[in-house]
Amino acid sequence: MASTQDIHVRGTVPLVSPVDLKKQLPASDESIDCVLNSRQMVGKILSGEDQRLILIVGPCSIHDEKAALEYADRLAKLAQELSDTLLIIMRVYFEKPRTTVGWKGLINDPNMNGTFDIEQGLRRARTLLIQTTEMQLPTATEMLDPITPQYTADLVSWASIGARTTESQTHRQMASGLSMPVGYKNATDGNPAIAIQAMQSSQSPHSFLGIDEQGQTCIINTTGNSLAHLILRGGRSGPNFSAEHVEKAGQAMIDAGLKPNIVVDCSHANSNKDHEQQVPAFRDVLKQRVAGNTHIIGMMLESNLCAGNQSLGDDPSALEYGVSITDACLDWEQTEVLLREADAAMSQVLGQSASAT
Repeated sequence: MASTQDIHVRGTVPLVSPVDLKKQLPASDESIDCVLNSRQMVGKILSGEDQRLILIVGPCSIHDEKAALEYADRLAKLAQELSDTLLIIMRVYFEKPRTTVGWKGLINDPNMNGTFDIEQGLRRARTLLIQTTEMQLPTATEMLDPITPQYTADLVSWASIGARTTESQTHRQMASGLSMPVGYKNATDGNPAIAIQAMQSSQSPHSFLGIDEQGQTCIINTTGNSLAHLILRGGRSGPNFSAEHVEKAGQAMIDAGLKPNIVVDCSHANSNKDHEQQVPAFRDVLKQRVAGNTHIIGMMLESNLCAGNQSLGDDPSALEYGVSITDACLDWEQTEVLLREADAAMSQVLGQSASAT
């Protein structure tokens, strides 16, 4: 008899359950404290109780844990130094959405050779999250695959839903159950309307199919996630970080009954895919915040040890250390300059705020 299922499936591979992976790679007390404290701090910034600026900074994607930990060590020290004015969170992105095909990130293909050892990828991702949070450096990542959060989300302080998935019902449902604040990127055309709809959707309770910690397929019932905000990342129509764009997006959020909390992604279309153009975008948005635009609660930068990017090629061992294999990034030196500029600017803002009270 002819089969009517799995016609295009080559095979299936059993995967360790989330609970077993967590037993093998448990979060330390230091990591748990970091996650809980930083989530609480983001929540206070979203509510307006904390006036500091959130800066989500780091590699476009993680492909080399050694380089990532060197970057994390530098960023953790700077984050502590500037903590009076900035809440710095490291980009630790393991999953990469693709318009067509390409390397999908450390979890999907950790060896970067098409072997797709996803279990190894999950282990390496979780290990890096533990190591980073033990430095008391909070982590941020994009939630792309709806199964992955069961393995890693307990170590993540801030999550994003990407421009390609913000319209997805699956991702809106997933976000409604996530335990951390979630930013929703505007669609790839640059319009924030879909992201605003996603925020409304994910604040509501949902019931959907997923897996539990034992890896058992189940119905997941959520309460809704109120810690939502908009991420402006530009689009096909061009950048959308100008004061006019920010004000328009903020008003649209207010009209939708949402608090107008906006994070500006200085990369992607807001830099016209030129990593060096992140610098003027960052400075423009910082200037808006200093001028009193409290819709702006944070910014994002793609940054690595070294500037630019490189092609993956056929030999991962030949890759240049500290250079992105996805989007081009600023180098560490330029990143530190910008973070110190933000600290100086926000010192002025917070000083004025303290004087006013």
